[in-house]
Order: sequence, then structure tokens, then C-alpha cells
Amino acid sequence: MYMKQQVLCVLFGLFFSLSACADRKEVITFAQLPQAAQDAISQNFNAANISYVTKESGWSNEFEVRFTDGVEIEFDGDGALKKVDCKANAVPEALIPAEVLSYVKMTFPNAFIKEWGQDDGGYKAELNNGLDLKFDKSYRFQRIDD
Repeated sequence: MYMKQQVLCVLFGLFFSLSACADRKEVITFAQLPQAAQDAISQNFNAANISYVTKESGWSNEFEVRFTDGVEIEFDGDGALKKVDCKANAVPEALIPAEVLSYVKMTFPNAFIKEWGQDDGGYKAELNNGLDLKFDKSYRFQRIDD
């Protein structure tokens, strides 16, 4: 019985110590972002307005960029866009797949996408009118979540 308790304590300790150091954020420079992320920012935003950039090291190895106006962008470890939140402003159209952009412009002509990104195995577009549109991996409209 005592041996089982010792083994369990060691296993739990190992698990929690690995979990504690698994995901840590460190502040990095714009130049330390993957090239794809640098390009997306340079082509669609003013890099001079970056407040800070963080790298989450460990399991996910993701990047987050915050701008002085509150815009937040997340990239995966390779620099591919995961999410962009422009708060009250429109996400630059170049960051939104053409199928999604076309659907939104046709269906909601008076609205724009203020947040775009990956969501539950597909994608989510949050409009400035408060609607959340869900799309599948092929950018086909699925449903509205309001």
C-alpha cells in the first residue's frame, strides 16, 4: 500500500511539474516572429503600432501580437494566422478567405467582420452587428450563433 502511494505521488508530481512549465509566455521582438506572421502584419497593419509580442513556448508554441489600439492577433508556431480581433474595426479583407468575405458581403451588406479565426474544428467570423457566423474547414457557412 505504501509503495503505491509513493508511486502515485511521484507520478502526480511529475505531471504537475511538466504542466507548470508546459506553456510559458515570453516577450519577444517583431523580428523573432516567423516570417509568415511578419508578412501578414506588415501587409495589413502598421508594425510601428505594436505594443508587444509574446511567444508561448511549450506544447503550443504560439505567438500573440497586441497593438496599441487593442487589436490582437494570434499565430501558430509556423506563423499561420489563428485569430485576429480588431475590436470595433474591420479585419483587413486580405486576412479573410474570399468565400467567407463574399458570403458576409452578400448576406449582411451593412455589416463587417471585426473578428476572424479558428474555432472548434472550423472558423468563426464575428460581425459588428453582434452575430457570430460559423464556417467549416472549407469555409462553407454552417450556422449563426448570436
